[in-house]
Amino acid sequence: MGRARDFAVAMKKREKSLQGKRFPLYFIGKRFLTPDSPRTFSHYAAPSFHSGKARITMPITLTELADAAGVSLATASRALNDSAHPMNKETKRRVLALAQELGYRPNLMARSLKTERTFAIGIIVDDIAGAFTPLVLRGIQDYLNEHHYFSVVINADWNPETETEAIQNLISRSIDGIIFVESRLRDAQPMLDTANKPYVFAHRLFGGAKSNSVNVDDVAGGRMATEHLLILQHRRIGFITGRKGWNASEDRLAGYRAALKHAHIPFDRALVIEGDWEMQSGYAAAKKFLQMSDRPTAIFAANDLMALGAMYAIQEAGLRVPEDIAVVGYDDREIAGLARPLITTVSLPCYEMGQRSAELLLQLLEKKINAVEPIRIPGKLIVRESSGALRAKMPLAQYITRTSPRRSAVPDKPRRKEKGRA
Repeated sequence: MGRARDFAVAMKKREKSLQGKRFPLYFIGKRFLTPDSPRTFSHYAAPSFHSGKARITMPITLTELADAAGVSLATASRALNDSAHPMNKETKRRVLALAQELGYRPNLMARSLKTERTFAIGIIVDDIAGAFTPLVLRGIQDYLNEHHYFSVVINADWNPETETEAIQNLISRSIDGIIFVESRLRDAQPMLDTANKPYVFAHRLFGGAKSNSVNVDDVAGGRMATEHLLILQHRRIGFITGRKGWNASEDRLAGYRAALKHAHIPFDRALVIEGDWEMQSGYAAAKKFLQMSDRPTAIFAANDLMALGAMYAIQEAGLRVPEDIAVVGYDDREIAGLARPLITTVSLPCYEMGQRSAELLLQLLEKKINAVEPIRIPGKLIVRESSGALRAKMPLAQYITRTSPRRSAVPDKPRRKEKGRA
């Protein structure tokens, strides 16, 4: 307890030096402690000043945190920065716990001067309102926040000139690095290399795999979906592709062909029809399949919208899904759990891609790695009703959408009573 007493004395001296700042207080949970209040070691917190309207918290310094934890300044710094330097696990746990309890926040200006970094990351997206972008962004920002980095998000709106201008603006503001989400850029940017700024591609849509990129393993996903239908004894499986030139379209087709080859089923070009990712193209493709004399017994669509369009065409023809024709989609969009029947699909690991992209960029910044081969993260098969698997039945009440947590976090507003009614 010797160090704890020394820390208490140091905090007392600090309080006296701040006298005249109007009502020096310590805010602990819901309690305010004056300088004369008795307190234990667990009561130490950052001093606050109450001006009647606003409360300003004075953060503790790294030196004070080290004193409270009973460790050296270097040890406290290593624990907070997750240094590779060998360290006792219990010591690290104690420092991190105290940092959270005492409200320690790193001095970013001091860190910037010492490390020549701004601890700010640029994120350039082509469509911030896209179906998958928000989850990728959430993964990136959660990881950056955990490691005390700030992020700036710019929407390029599928415009190459806007994207180039965004890069120039971020470089001029001394950003540490850039993450491109669903970028239209097909090649690495020379200006980034010249400025010595690391960059990472997350969910790259065009131009094939590049180093320092994190993508979905769509070959594995396409194979997973097709093998699911093969296990259900389907041998004629139609495939509706996405647009030509898209990585996802080509890779999911490659996975489809790989699964057929592994099952010793010859590839039939007639069973592959090109779509454009939209529901209407899935509807049109399914109509063509239904006109075949030897029509497929199952359809794998390269995304959920086209799968839904295919189901409409099948049902319009007086047939049933999955009893007459099974259907599997891809992406696990929210409509997959709302359609009738519920759509079996392959999930897109958007959040995981965001997290891994941010982790990769920080590794590049810290010189832990120079460059890595493309990272591919596989999705998961989500078995529902449309494929005909017996275990796919799930009551609607049990289905959780991506907005369910948000709705449950907001309490229902009480209804106003109408005038004249009790």
